[in-house]
Amino acid sequence: MHFNKLILTVFLFATLSVVGQTDFGLKVAAAAEDLTKDQVIYNSTYFRIPYPNGDVPKPYGVCTDVIIRTYRKLGIDLQKEVHEDMKAHFSEYPKNWGLKKTDTNIDHRRVPNLRTFFQRKGKSIAETNQARDYLPGDIVSWTLNNGLTHIGMVSKTLSKDKKRYLIVHNIGAGQVFEDCLFRFKITGHYRYGK
Repeated sequence: MHFNKLILTVFLFATLSVVGQTDFGLKVAAAAEDLTKDQVIYNSTYFRIPYPNGDVPKPYGVCTDVIIRTYRKLGIDLQKEVHEDMKAHFSEYPKNWGLKKTDTNIDHRRVPNLRTFFQRKGKSIAETNQARDYLPGDIVSWTLNNGLTHIGMVSKTLSKDKKRYLIVHNIGAGQVFEDCLFRFKITGHYRYGK
């Protein structure tokens, strides 16, 4: 029985690692994992930042900054990408904040804007309750139990039970690994990049 369980675990790991996985997705996941080495204090303050390639001060960040910093490590500036798309297609982006025009300091740091951007420019993937559908480098968004939005990156590190990949996110404790894929209501599943 123990041997069969081991074979099943190896099979699940191989399935999780191969089906639909891309080299770029693995690079994205590795870049996200690298962020967990940095000490970051959760801070949702509005910061004025340079454009392009602007970032909030080093010790601070929120969930969206995990996504932004991950892609920046791969030479993709989501601040610029989101701004350009939002400027060209402003009416397609949420108006949750009463905006009348774009703001390069904050637009890319809002989960609803990132969701719209990834739907428009990336690949939207069905939201399922099957761990095998969420691959390293995928982006997942949720609605938390308090109604707030959240976003994180699927890592390439498996959970202790080897059934799903851990998430790299910042929900208040800094940029960390956590086994939380199905903890909240999934509202989006995306792949972005090469």
